[in-house]
Amino acid sequence: MKFMKIGTKPDTFYTEEATRTVISDIPSDLTIRINNVCFLLHKVPLVPKCGLLQRLYSASDDSNIVTLDLHDVPGGEDAFELCAKFCYGITINLSAHNFVPAFCAAKFLRMVESIEKGNFVLKLEAFFNSCILEGWKDSIVTLQTTIKLPEWSENLGIIRRCIDSIVEKILTPTAKVSWSYTYTRPGYNKKQHQSVPKDWWTEDISDLDIDLFRCIITAVRSTYIPPPQLIGEALHVYACRWLIDTTKTRLPHSSGSQTEESKEKSRRILESIVSMIPADRGSVSIGFLLKLLSIANYLGVSPVTKTELIRKAGLQFEEATLNDILFPSQLSTDQHYYDIDLVAAVLGSYLVLWRRQSPAPTENIHYLRSIRKTGNLIDSYLQVVARDVNMPISKLVSLAEALPDVAREGHDVLYKAINIYLKQEHPDVSKADKKRLCRMLDCQKLSPEVRSHAVKNERLPLRMVVQVLFFEQESGSRATTHKPKFSTRARQEQPEAGAEAKQESDNKLQREGIKSRVPETSERDFQKRLEAKTARGESEKGKEMRGEANSSSKVMDPKQVFQRRSSR
Repeated sequence: MKFMKIGTKPDTFYTEEATRTVISDIPSDLTIRINNVCFLLHKVPLVPKCGLLQRLYSASDDSNIVTLDLHDVPGGEDAFELCAKFCYGITINLSAHNFVPAFCAAKFLRMVESIEKGNFVLKLEAFFNSCILEGWKDSIVTLQTTIKLPEWSENLGIIRRCIDSIVEKILTPTAKVSWSYTYTRPGYNKKQHQSVPKDWWTEDISDLDIDLFRCIITAVRSTYIPPPQLIGEALHVYACRWLIDTTKTRLPHSSGSQTEESKEKSRRILESIVSMIPADRGSVSIGFLLKLLSIANYLGVSPVTKTELIRKAGLQFEEATLNDILFPSQLSTDQHYYDIDLVAAVLGSYLVLWRRQSPAPTENIHYLRSIRKTGNLIDSYLQVVARDVNMPISKLVSLAEALPDVAREGHDVLYKAINIYLKQEHPDVSKADKKRLCRMLDCQKLSPEVRSHAVKNERLPLRMVVQVLFFEQESGSRATTHKPKFSTRARQEQPEAGAEAKQESDNKLQREGIKSRVPETSERDFQKRLEAKTARGESEKGKEMRGEANSSSKVMDPKQVFQRRSSR
């Protein structure tokens, strides 16, 4: 920061209650009243240097002591005191912090060259041009101080000239950046990096008021076309500087630190940031968009802003990670911890866009990969939120059912989420709710290991267990019925080839979308069909095939399942 010292005399001003005066052997003959402060000064040297005081003094009566009211002086009593000290020749230190009020007050008092040579305005303009505008941080600090005197600063051209100076430096090639700047990214060490980072300017301008920050960003984008990611990084830095982080913990709505006034300011900042996000996809990360959404929920921003955030997040939702969507609900009406409604809203926006793709999404490998990745993300998310003791089953089912069938290549992760919900925090779920949860599962998309676990899972509805057993029996029957009768030696020589052929066949069936769901019939019908099929299979198989059948009979007999559950 640069400073300028003016004057040589020691400071003889002192304050006593609401009165400010200067130590002098000459009695005061000029009284200046500004707001609630009274200045006891002298006509000489003030009047000869101030055009406004000359006019007011000439209009006053010819008394020994003149009293003038200057309640509308810009910058108030502190700015006027700087001007008065200049008139007395008392040493004052000018910097970017006090330049604006001093300059506005000097202009108000008409301390210009036409009144007296070498006056205060001339010296202030010289300091502004040679020091403030030439410096990086000086220009930013000066621009920030204009928020206290916006009209005067605008009319005197201070705001425009500071913005032009800042933008000029932002557009300077990084190789020519020689001034000091703030850059505190985690893991960055200036001593180890010889080159200047492209976003070197983002932290310093984040100190500005949101309206001034918008002016800088608008000027940068109108002067040349910067990379969208660079603008996005500036918005991210500004949001981290001014907005509360709602993604780490649940904030109390009655917090004294977040008054309605501060919330209103935060709402204005967030809505401004959203309006400045470049339209280019990837200009900001999906994690940043979701964080803004969480903050928007807490602050209660306008529906337009929230809808726009959901739309932007939906465009990039396939890039999200599990940590990106694991944030608490900030609605006081929600008893559950995780904000599952927000995730469902973004997923809905993503699915609308995904279904609009042409050609058909399922026929395009890129769109298929996108929906599969999103499906795996949602199922992993369900595993986490299933541990929430207050999570309503309706929200869990709604989010799980929102995905199309093609989004899940397998149902193992979904099964684990359902098992967690039933096992850990919700042991007293009703039978109806259990059926509601398990109706989403497709036995054909469960791995053998998971099917084996499901058969023994006493928390699952009986119908679900029967479905798994029926599918196991169907698969075993289909495998033995279509298997060619090779010799024992041939079978021993080609076990791996047979397994590969079976796997290829299963994959083909899966690609063609063949389903093996059990019809919605009663448990009694399932038992009769299974008993008949078992009896028929035993009568048709030969001795050679019976050995293999016995080896596969490790799967629990459906009759045993019914008997065991009935006994309970």
